[in-house]
Amino acid sequence: MYNKENLQEKLFSLADEKYKDFHSKLIPTVDEAVVMGVRTPVLRKFANEISKTGDAEQFLNDLPHKYYEENNLHAFLLERIANYDELIERLDEFLPFVDNWATCDMMRPKILKSNRKRLLEDIRRWIKSPYVYEVRYAINCLMTYFLDEDFDEEFYNIVIGVNNDDYYIFMAKAWYFATALAKQYSSAVKVLEERRLDKKTHNKTIQKAVESYRLSSEEKAYLKTLKC
Repeated sequence: MYNKENLQEKLFSLADEKYKDFHSKLIPTVDEAVVMGVRTPVLRKFANEISKTGDAEQFLNDLPHKYYEENNLHAFLLERIANYDELIERLDEFLPFVDNWATCDMMRPKILKSNRKRLLEDIRRWIKSPYVYEVRYAINCLMTYFLDEDFDEEFYNIVIGVNNDDYYIFMAKAWYFATALAKQYSSAVKVLEERRLDKKTHNKTIQKAVESYRLSSEEKAYLKTLKC
């Protein structure tokens, strides 16, 4: 049966101290004291094991978690939920507790892709959240699922309308538009030409796009002329 202490002991047994030292530097919003140092493939394997037991649901109900790896384990368990309504309920419970970009960005439940019409409604909710990583997750979902066959230029307005100067939201916005330039160049470049982004996001978008291998040298050269 599920026991928080036993689960934490198991996770500590999977930890790698050198990896902890390295990875902690990548997630500055997380106190190093709550980072165990479990590598992602190892944690995913453990998530697969626990998902086949009755302990998974009890663990998902046991919020908030103490350790970074517990939050990542939670994220990996959410990825395995095959019912859209259940997943959204669980995401609504969990997203307010997410405290770093890595946990936020690793959640890619497959069921979201096959329910994009409904997902768009939830994105519109999350984008208005007071929680930083709920907003970042909404932007990530727009970038992941709505820059291809379901693309609409109107979605740019959703991201442009985010009025939050948190660093991790700022970076998500720049990442979104840099990806839009790679996938929907003709419309995305207009956003830059028309100066629809704040100066910081505008320039960071160009920087990230120029660093991308998905744009041509000609496109990159033109983007550099748009810096402000």
